[in-house]
Amino acid sequence: MADPPKPTATPPPPSGGDRVSPELVKELRERLTKGEDVVDPKTWAGSIPAAFGIVPRLRIGANRWFNLVWLLPIGWGLLLFGVVVAQYLRGLPAVEGFIHRHPGTGFATAFATPMPIWLRAQHFLNLFFLIFIIRAGLQILADHPRLYWTRHSTPGKEWLRMQKQVPDLPLWTAKQDSLTLPKHLGLPGIRHSIGLARWWHLGIDMLWLANGLVFYVLLFATGEWRRIVPTNWQVFPDAASALLQYLSLSWPQNDGWVAYNGLQIIAYFITVFIAAPLALMTGLGMSPALSTRFHGISKRLSIQTARSLHFLVLCWFILFTFIHVTMVFATGLLRNLNHVYAGTDANDWVGFGIFAVSMAVVVIAWVAATPFTLRHPRVVQRVGYSLVGPAQRLFEHLDAKPGTYTDKDISPYFWHNGKYPETPEYRALFDNHFADYRLRIHGLVENPVELSLDELRAMPRHEQITQHFCIQGWSGVAKWGGVSMQTLLELVRPKPDAKWVVFYSLGDGSDGGRYYDAHPIEQMHYQLTMLAYDMNGEPLSYGHGAPLRLRNEVQLGFKQVKWIAGIEFVADFLEVGGGYGGYDEDHEFFGYRQSI
Repeated sequence: MADPPKPTATPPPPSGGDRVSPELVKELRERLTKGEDVVDPKTWAGSIPAAFGIVPRLRIGANRWFNLVWLLPIGWGLLLFGVVVAQYLRGLPAVEGFIHRHPGTGFATAFATPMPIWLRAQHFLNLFFLIFIIRAGLQILADHPRLYWTRHSTPGKEWLRMQKQVPDLPLWTAKQDSLTLPKHLGLPGIRHSIGLARWWHLGIDMLWLANGLVFYVLLFATGEWRRIVPTNWQVFPDAASALLQYLSLSWPQNDGWVAYNGLQIIAYFITVFIAAPLALMTGLGMSPALSTRFHGISKRLSIQTARSLHFLVLCWFILFTFIHVTMVFATGLLRNLNHVYAGTDANDWVGFGIFAVSMAVVVIAWVAATPFTLRHPRVVQRVGYSLVGPAQRLFEHLDAKPGTYTDKDISPYFWHNGKYPETPEYRALFDNHFADYRLRIHGLVENPVELSLDELRAMPRHEQITQHFCIQGWSGVAKWGGVSMQTLLELVRPKPDAKWVVFYSLGDGSDGGRYYDAHPIEQMHYQLTMLAYDMNGEPLSYGHGAPLRLRNEVQLGFKQVKWIAGIEFVADFLEVGGGYGGYDEDHEFFGYRQSI
């Protein structure tokens, strides 16, 4: 019998990397065994060494990078220049005539009544939800601090990066590339805590979307939409007039109680009717289940394009909030706060008092979020899943046919990730070209089997070119060759009570102990679910999972178990590992359903 093809890339010698101490592994296991919801922030923070990146840099041309810190003096200089130019223009009769004809609010619908209480309440809720969404979003971004415009995540081709150049190491992992954010900026604020960050981000997203839906309904049901929707082309000259008045420091009359000026209306309209829906659409554009099912859309709006646009929407929200708050304080603080908080057009301190109380709530929530998350991660995981779980289960049922990717679409660089297997068992298999490898398929099946790599290769070949979605945010297209899971299901014949399929790895997880992950059995029937032994026409390399890895295209990358040792069919995964459905679910609080 001929030797099977040898995987590429020789395993490196064991190295420390980001591994944790045996004492920490023991402690974490004891905590999981006892079902405790307590994680010591100092202990967890020490599990992955801090790694600080660089000031964000924007690509200029092919190989030049612009340090975005320079935007501060440049912006300040442009603002001063704008003030000088605006004051000069205000001295011209033609310009003064233009401002007289377009004072700023001449076109707008006037309101004689205050903002309704529901609108004022939603104004606060929107702010409250956004602070968690933004903080958790920054934490997610820090896990892969690079942004691209193509579906490929090739180092050196990003348009924005917050990390140093990728070192010239063939087995450098995406996890090693992640950043540590300053304390109390990210949520929860510890390196590679993306599992908990996603529960915050996606869970609060659901509340934010629900609040937005109520806002839209009430906005149009009550006629309040006329405050922020332009109804006349005069909004544009009025906006130009308002901008000129602001820049000249001779500000337009503050008529917010009656009507917003043209510049305010355009800013509110963009925020409510463009930025907010775009945040939702680009967020869904990063879903592996939706992108795989609606391939025609995702091929044009790739995950990386969606991720970049999502980031730009974040920048808009931050910029809008900064300018909005600045103008509220600068153009009549007490009166503006009464408009927004008290519903009166007065200069007393009632609105300021309500504002102060609301800000105290925001500050307390901001400060408490991180320590609460680190002390009660399972609570965050459970609450987050209760909020976003129904949507994830819905998306999981979107089976997909093979897409239209071709060999030309294959990514030039496909990131490595995970803790590489370093056991004597694996090294012996690798050195023998996996001639002694046996895939054990057992559990609730009528025909348990052990299959060699040759036997797997002798089965009907399944091949597909699909896109990989990592939970950290990077993506890549690859051609996978192997065996369809449908073929294996026909061989082993699962019993009726088999509801979950558990894949075990030859490698350990980052905290020690064998890596594994559970998948719903119905997804094993999907057309694109397979065991791959080839990648891009070559046997799987060591770094990419030799000899065998899972491809379940409706799930995120951490669930695509590499270096597969065995497969078990079970009725429930509660008795497997820590009981949460997978190694990263047990240790890093990921979700066992991750189609978003």
